[in-house]
This record gives sequence, structure tokens and C-alpha cells, in this order.
Amino acid sequence: MKNKLAVAGVIILFLIVVAVSAAPLLTDHSPTKSNLLLIERPPSADHPLGNDSSGRDILSRLLYGGRISLIVGFSAMIFTLIIGVTLGSIAGYYGGKIDAIIMRFTDMMLMLPFLVLCLTIVALLEKVTIGIFVTIIALTAWPNLTRIIRGTFLSLREQEFVLGARAIGASDMRIILRHFIPNAIGPIVVNATLMMATYIIIESGLSFIGFGIPQPTPTWGNMISEAQSLRILRNSPGAWIPPGLLILLTVLCINFIGDGLRDALDPKSNKR
Repeated sequence: MKNKLAVAGVIILFLIVVAVSAAPLLTDHSPTKSNLLLIERPPSADHPLGNDSSGRDILSRLLYGGRISLIVGFSAMIFTLIIGVTLGSIAGYYGGKIDAIIMRFTDMMLMLPFLVLCLTIVALLEKVTIGIFVTIIALTAWPNLTRIIRGTFLSLREQEFVLGARAIGASDMRIILRHFIPNAIGPIVVNATLMMATYIIIESGLSFIGFGIPQPTPTWGNMISEAQSLRILRNSPGAWIPPGLLILLTVLCINFIGDGLRDALDPKSNKR
């Protein structure tokens, strides 16, 4: 609560989530239905933000597209956490040959450029759905988190409370779940928030260049792709400025929340 930017981030992000969740209540227009009679129409009472180059209502696409962008960011973050925390926990807790095998595989994945790997996989697929897109991100983004969790577990492995738990016969699973994970929750939560912000940007960037969620499914990223046309860039700023601002605002809010959580969960930070 002492971090004002983090509090503001929570409030604004909450309002964005509420708005996109209540999309059916805020607009009656379909986000995918085209109307050739309304192509690039300016804002009006019935279409507050106007219509895009296909005659679709921009406000409707903005709200429904926000759903997709947030779902992609959140789902990819959850799946990455599952993979990264699982592999990092096993490597850091057991060490030895298991650690060596997992870390060599992790190093091999880190050698491959993340965005290039994503682009290659997406290009090889005929059709990209939301589930496939989330899976591609999660399967290529876990190595960094794995190394962070492994390092945290290695520092905890020789602590006295862990040795005490082993001495009384606690199982490996119990030690990991009751002692390791709670003590590593700070890095996990902070990295989770930063990953979600990163994945929203990745979805937007890939959709902008045509390798993300395909049209007519709306996302903030493929809405910005309208700006690839110089005519729309100059004459129809309402088609690309609102999604761009929402991406910027959402990512800033998530990063502010991550910074606030880092301060709150870091036992070494100075609390005033």
C-alpha cells in the first residue's frame, strides 16, 4: 500500500478487466461482423469510436480484443509457471545428474532466440488458435524462470530448517511444497507479473506482423496492424491509437504491480 504506483496499477488494471469482462453489456455490436456501408466511418452515437477498414465497430473489437489479449497473457504465464517451477524445483532440490540434465536442456533452449523460435513454429502451422498460441509461448519461454527457481532452491537446500525437516523424516514432496515453495514465492510472483506483461507485448507484436491470432478474431495486436496502411495511419487514428494506449496502460500497470510486489515480498528491502 505504500507503493502508490503499484496501488494505481491495481486500480486501473481492475477497471480494464471489468470493462473487457462486461463487453456484452457495454456494446451491442459484433466484433467480427463487417458492414461495407460503414467502412472507416467516423465516431457517432451508435459507434462511439467509429468503424475500421472492414466496417467493424472499433469499440466492440477493443473490448472483446482485450479479453483475448489478457487471456493469452495470463494463460501463457500460468503454463510457463507450471513448467518453469516444476523443472527448476526438481533441478535445485535433487542436484547431481538430474540437475545437470535439466540445466543442459535449459541452456540449449536459451541458445535459441525466443521470438525467432515462436515465429518459426507459428509459420509452420496452418492455423493458429488461442490455445496453440498460448502453448507455443509457454513451451519456449520457460528456461529463464527455471534457472531462477533452481538458483533459489540451491540456496535453500542447505538451510537449517530444511535439514531439520529431513531429519524428522519429511518426504521430498512435503519439503518442496511446505518449505521450498513458500520461501521462493517472492521471485515466483514477481516474475509471474513481469511475464504476463511481456506475453501481452509478444502477442501484440506477433499479431501486428500477421503471425499471431488471425483475423477476424480481435486482439489489441491485430487491431494495431491497421496502422500498416499509411492511409489509415494518417486519416483514421481512432483505429489504432485506442488499442495501442490500452496495451501501454495494461503493461505499465502490470509492471508497477510487479515492482510493488518485489518491494513487499523481498525480506531484504528496507521497509519505512
